[in-house]
Amino acid sequence: MRDGTAFQDHYAETYAQCYGCGRLNAHGLHIRSRWEGDETVCTFVPRPEHTAIPGYVYGGLIASLIDCHSTGTAAAAAQRAKGGAPGTAEMPRFVTGSLHVDYLRPTPLGPVLEIRGVVKEIKGRKVVVSSTLSADGLVCARGEVVAVEIPEGFGGVGAG
Repeated sequence: MRDGTAFQDHYAETYAQCYGCGRLNAHGLHIRSRWEGDETVCTFVPRPEHTAIPGYVYGGLIASLIDCHSTGTAAAAAQRAKGGAPGTAEMPRFVTGSLHVDYLRPTPLGPVLEIRGVVKEIKGRKVVVSSTLSADGLVCARGEVVAVEIPEGFGGVGAG
């Protein structure tokens, strides 16, 4: 996004509490995703508390990064498919219908992690996103998320 904001910056306040991507969660990961051509990208620097075994990132964090980046990608793709540009209105909010992660190699603790997403399918309220997580240019994990748009009235509020 040209103005420096991320998809997640445009979620309605009601849906900005997520531990992974919620801008209003003081203790969260604050995942921030943007378009880069037809792909989406975000970066994340794991901290020492994200250790699985010395020197390597905990697999649950890897799954969370892929999950939240993919649901953000789904929201941006849905908005783009309806003719809207991110930042021009509140983003629709998606949740995870399914998450599959393949761990291809140990992910080192220390380097910046890059997560890239590609939209595979948009069908109604469902968006399928394929993402990779890399460290130092090597793909360490690959995931696929089926994201589902939150229906109007979920949790007592509109979907955005």
